[in-house]
Amino acid sequence: MKEKYAKAISLVFHPLLIPTIGFLVLMNSGFYFSLISTEAKIIVFIVVFLSTFLTPLISLILMNISSRFQLSMDKSTDRVVPLLFSAIFYYVGYFFLGRFSIYPVYRIFLIASIFIIIVLMLISMKWKISAHMAGIGGLLGALIALSLRLEINNSSLIAVLVGIAGLVGTSRMVLGKHNSLQIYAGFFLGFAVNFVILALI
Repeated sequence: MKEKYAKAISLVFHPLLIPTIGFLVLMNSGFYFSLISTEAKIIVFIVVFLSTFLTPLISLILMNISSRFQLSMDKSTDRVVPLLFSAIFYYVGYFFLGRFSIYPVYRIFLIASIFIIIVLMLISMKWKISAHMAGIGGLLGALIALSLRLEINNSSLIAVLVGIAGLVGTSRMVLGKHNSLQIYAGFFLGFAVNFVILALI
């Protein structure tokens, strides 16, 4: 895989974008909770986009002003503060979603993402783990859990996400950001957390 393609894949499936992608998938998945009005979908999309992408991105840009912070976050400890801010912003999104009459699964998906961020933050204090893979693994885990729980066949979408996970993992290794252990650890962390929470709650 050429480096430019690896960079493009890493950017499109950046951890900050995965929640927005995930909510778009859930809102068009054929599950019962996807049958909400267009207006409700727009509201959910705006809240999720602002709280999980835009505000964390702005915080990263502001932190980059300091010479002590490296936007590339090559060291695992560089990720701790950005992850902490992300968890806070995600919770703000969780809070605002609770102000609207929507199916609880949307808030559960967001709170599950917060748990993933917290675990990533704790691990990053000592070891570098792939947040990219935790994001795509979490989305795949949620989709499989809901498909099993609601007995809906989403095999085609699941296959697509498995393929995307493979591309994302390969791109991170091509770019030299992670080794294979960090890739697999991130994926299974995200997958396990979201699968358990979405399957049981």
